[in-house]
Amino acid sequence: MSMNRRLLTDADFQEALEREKKIRVFQDNAIIDMSSSIVRFDDDTVVTQSGVGDLMYHRRSECEFFELRRRS
Repeated sequence: MSMNRRLLTDADFQEALEREKKIRVFQDNAIIDMSSSIVRFDDDTVVTQSGVGDLMYHRRSECEFFELRRRS
């Protein structure tokens, strides 16, 4: 079973990027991106990739980001 940790700060996003953690992205209470990795981010946008050539751009102000963690 997995546990979600919300990503809020630049440090949270940087840690998920460096450790290549899988994330979920929600917008308007609906999941729009599942099991992707962060490729890059800035103050406005988070870019995720789930496969070769499969990039998605998410506005930080419009989305919620959660790191997937395995419960031990």
